[in-house]
Amino acid sequence: MTINWLLVFIPLTIVLEHITPEKALWIFLSSGLAIMPLAAWMGKATEQLSERTGEGIGGLLNATFGNAAELIIALAALRGGLHEVVKASLAGSIVGNILLVLGASMLAGGTSRSEQHYNAAGARSQATMLTLAAIALILPAAYRAAAGEMGAAALGDISVWMSLILLAVYAANLIFSLVTHRELFAGSAHEGGHESGHASWSVGRAMLVLGLATAAIAWMSEILVGALEPATTTLGLNDVFVGVFVVAILGNAAEHSTAVVAAMKDRMDLSLSIAIGSSVQVALFVAPLLVLISYAIGPRPMDLAFSGGLVLTIILAVWITGQVAGDGRSDWLRGVQLLAVYLILALVFLFGPQPATR
Repeated sequence: MTINWLLVFIPLTIVLEHITPEKALWIFLSSGLAIMPLAAWMGKATEQLSERTGEGIGGLLNATFGNAAELIIALAALRGGLHEVVKASLAGSIVGNILLVLGASMLAGGTSRSEQHYNAAGARSQATMLTLAAIALILPAAYRAAAGEMGAAALGDISVWMSLILLAVYAANLIFSLVTHRELFAGSAHEGGHESGHASWSVGRAMLVLGLATAAIAWMSEILVGALEPATTTLGLNDVFVGVFVVAILGNAAEHSTAVVAAMKDRMDLSLSIAIGSSVQVALFVAPLLVLISYAIGPRPMDLAFSGGLVLTIILAVWITGQVAGDGRSDWLRGVQLLAVYLILALVFLFGPQPATR
């Protein structure tokens, strides 16, 4: 792997944390760079597993283990009571996967081909799940805006029950995509000129790499979150921008690399399964799971009421993704369109004001 040299930042981060704990900016940058090659190894291992299981299950495995880094970072922030950072990173993960990852995949895959194809019905099914997730985020935010502080207690109850509903829907989505309608997500990994028997790792080796990489990411994530607030202050960036664009990109490096490589190999079913499937998993599984876990760890429970700016960002990203990915074909221009929306959103958050702390 070409980014293996970044593994040197693992021992460097450990040294910086113990020798110069006051240098939060350098610790933050070093730990962030250390996560990237670890996430890439997670992506490599899940890609090897997907060669043995097919596009649908392979995409789910990649999304799950890729989101493991996101979940680990979020748990570390949750323990510190950084709820707004958690919500920003979740929103950034959803938006980043369907705009940055999918856009980069379509661009990379389309540069050497006039057009690529994938199962339109499967893509529309996933896009509908994203729309459901957007609805689930709009309503708690609308309730908080209408009820204010008087409705804080009820908002917690609403978030818990809504989290249970979302988890049930996600379970139903797994049954739909892996059991009853798996042909919509099976893809054609070994047809049309794709090489068979590409998996060079054993299942045991792949699982070992996944376990070691996950443990290392957990360690680096704890360090990164500890340095997040002082580093943000030093850089003069607002917390939302860091959560939506910096932390989310670091936490989803595995999906970024694997989805783009899959698209370059003309495996768009796998690429979409990773990019859109990862966003669905974050919205319908990771976010509600964190709400429930927050009752056991952290200084106070977390609700599902995202800020208006984050909700609007997710809605716009879901809307354009549904427009672009709904007809079963992709080209490089569609990738440019998705990337343009992502960059526009990044500019708005970069120059936006620092939000008030709740």
